[in-house]
Amino acid sequence: MTRFITAVLAAAASLLFVLGVPADAAEWGTLKGRFVYDGEAPAPVALDVTKEKLCEGHDLVDESLLVGEDGGLANVAVYVYLRSGKKISAIHPDYEKTASDKAVLDNEHCRYEPHVLLLRTSQTLQIKNSDTFGHNTNFAGFKNKGFNKIIGAGNTQDAQLTKRETTPMPVSCNIHPWMKGHVLIRDDPYMAVTAADGTFEIKNLPVGKLEFQFWHEAAGRLKGVKYDGGKASSKGRAKIEIKPGENDLGEIKVSASMFKK
Repeated sequence: MTRFITAVLAAAASLLFVLGVPADAAEWGTLKGRFVYDGEAPAPVALDVTKEKLCEGHDLVDESLLVGEDGGLANVAVYVYLRSGKKISAIHPDYEKTASDKAVLDNEHCRYEPHVLLLRTSQTLQIKNSDTFGHNTNFAGFKNKGFNKIIGAGNTQDAQLTKRETTPMPVSCNIHPWMKGHVLIRDDPYMAVTAADGTFEIKNLPVGKLEFQFWHEAAGRLKGVKYDGGKASSKGRAKIEIKPGENDLGEIKVSASMFKK
């Protein structure tokens, strides 16, 4: 009987290895929270697009700092931070379904959609132009080679960015200089961007202690922000014990003084 149990345990461990999941990481947790602008919420700043008549009428605003009426801070990137050469211990098998997908960065109504795009190194970046006139997408990376692609009306172009970047990398349109966005490139799927209300959620993280980076376009690394159970470092990183099930960081306040003027 002992031999039978041993054989079953060995087979289970082998299956977890095939799935890329070590036997000691068979449980998973979700990380969630809400980033809030701590101060009087600034009104969205309207953009002057009069030099491009085709862009008028879309109520375009500067998206580098978007704060909701209830203080929710949009476009905060939250992702697992790993030192150079390190990889996360386990990836939930559900993420394999999207590992080779195309992540679409759309030029739509003279802006980038989404403003901050999440891209895995195994995925293809598809640059799309939904407008009826041309754009270009100028990407600048540290580890990945930059490019500047002309995207005709209704067209798409693909790009492969195969090296993870420490922070989100900028994209811009030289034809319409107010068009700006970012692409976060990682070799694991454990990343999120806050919605308009400041909320985020990362599902199916391996249990155990992980380090997370908090970043925002207008503030950079969110240094020293407090969350339920701890405080980020001077580099905007937080070591968090992921437990099975839901892990809620609560309301994370970001001081108005952190944002660049």
